[in-house]
Amino acid sequence: MSDLQRLLKESWALVEEEQDKLAGYFYARVFLGRPEVRDLFPVTMDVQRARLLGAIVNAVQAVDDPERFDEYLKSLGRDHRKFQVVPEQYEVVGAALLEALRIFGRDQWTPEYDQAWRDAYDIIARKMLSGAEADTGPAFVYAEVVAHERRSKDIAMLRVRPLGPLDFRPGQYVSLECPKYQPRVWRTYSIANAPRPDGTLDFHVRQLGAGWVSGALVRRTQPGDLIRLAAPMGGMYVDRRSTRDVVCVAGGTGLAPIKAVIEDLATFNRNRWVHVFFGARDRDDLYDLPDLQRLAQAYPWLSLMPACSHDSGWGGEEGLLSDVVRRYGPWQDHDFFVSGSPAMIRATLRALAELQVPSTRVKYDAFNDY
Repeated sequence: MSDLQRLLKESWALVEEEQDKLAGYFYARVFLGRPEVRDLFPVTMDVQRARLLGAIVNAVQAVDDPERFDEYLKSLGRDHRKFQVVPEQYEVVGAALLEALRIFGRDQWTPEYDQAWRDAYDIIARKMLSGAEADTGPAFVYAEVVAHERRSKDIAMLRVRPLGPLDFRPGQYVSLECPKYQPRVWRTYSIANAPRPDGTLDFHVRQLGAGWVSGALVRRTQPGDLIRLAAPMGGMYVDRRSTRDVVCVAGGTGLAPIKAVIEDLATFNRNRWVHVFFGARDRDDLYDLPDLQRLAQAYPWLSLMPACSHDSGWGGEEGLLSDVVRRYGPWQDHDFFVSGSPAMIRATLRALAELQVPSTRVKYDAFNDY
């Protein structure tokens, strides 16, 4: 661990238990410094408050991992073009963050901590601005919902047709907004297909609790509605130069990018075996199992292993997905794609580390949707 990482982690520990209050103070300072910024955010800030501050803190604390986060931060800058962010607003956010940390760090906050956060935030801001400036495409595109299908009580599959160009790589995700139902609230969803001639995109959406966007997408959205899509992000796509066999681990609607990866492989793969582990809580949540079985029948190189964690006697593998993966292998010479909830991803990464799978061969994008 570098000195910068040590200082960031030590200082965050001083304020972590009061992060809700810190977030409230942070936003108050941002909106006071630039009142026009308030119009970029939803009227109700309860969820957004935790999301933005959490993203900043996670990025700052990972600043010493340039290989993993350089492209991520540039793509995040491209994504933030949807807010019409200007360089001066980065300065306002940075100043508000430092002031909030000083206030809640109280007497234990030191000049060394202050400088560490300043340096880390400056790196992040520069990379994000670099990504935004290099992107000449539109900040977002409108897309029309052309199909909406409920697959379970809380899962829906949407197909949309962008009304402008949207170039992406199979496995990436986008920020999505429903202007009709939840204006100014953006959430991230993976694209569930490889590029098609007609340009349509599929999304797999689960309503999470009282989630604003997920609830609108599952229960209210219908064909003809318009949504907005921001710039594609993420690095969970296939390296076509690799000759290693592939293992895909998908939990719940984390199946979406895995399906895109499978479709991409189907366009060129002839000799790489692809093993798909698809897990859910119970058999009803294996919402896309019939289509996966169809794909496994169509492609001899594709094998499928469904699993349920809380459905004893359902007829297939039982247990947590990370434990099911442990039962097979060996996996040291495979490329991995992992997608699902943050908890599922963490458990799978731990299992793969124990199985001596090199971390450089594991691709994942961890984010929450609501």
